[in-house]
Amino acid sequence: MITPRSWLPTPLLSLLLLVVWLLLVTSISFGHVLLGGVLAIVIPLISQRFWDVQPNVKKPGMLLRYALRVLGDIIRANLEVSWLILNPRRRMRPTFIEYPLMLEERFTITLLANTITLTPGTVSANLRMDGRSLLIHALDVGDEQALIDEIRERYEQPLKEIYEC
Repeated sequence: MITPRSWLPTPLLSLLLLVVWLLLVTSISFGHVLLGGVLAIVIPLISQRFWDVQPNVKKPGMLLRYALRVLGDIIRANLEVSWLILNPRRRMRPTFIEYPLMLEERFTITLLANTITLTPGTVSANLRMDGRSLLIHALDVGDEQALIDEIRERYEQPLKEIYEC
């Protein structure tokens, strides 16, 4: 029996593909909507065997708070990095930090690494082969342990509660 889930495995992705297609062609004519709709259905069907299983969100409200926190931290970090660059008397203290992970799932580790990289002034440089630590480059670090504690408290712990607990 054919179910909507079998021919439309990811409705949000399909909708996003359709919207992006219509934005690219800058037209909402019948032909473009039809072609975009076909592509929005066919592309997820063809590519779904390559996807990792997506974990369930255990606390959706906390996920929203996490997203808002990250957005606020990105804005704050942009201002801090701008101040570092514009203030010639301030000496930057760049360093690499080995960050020990509590997370176990690949998906949540990827989210943490991406969150760190999205925040200006920090970049996730490498995930160790054993998956137990991230190598992070930070633009200005006074206390390495304070940075580790901040990442753990602001990002890793909420991700663990949202996806792994």
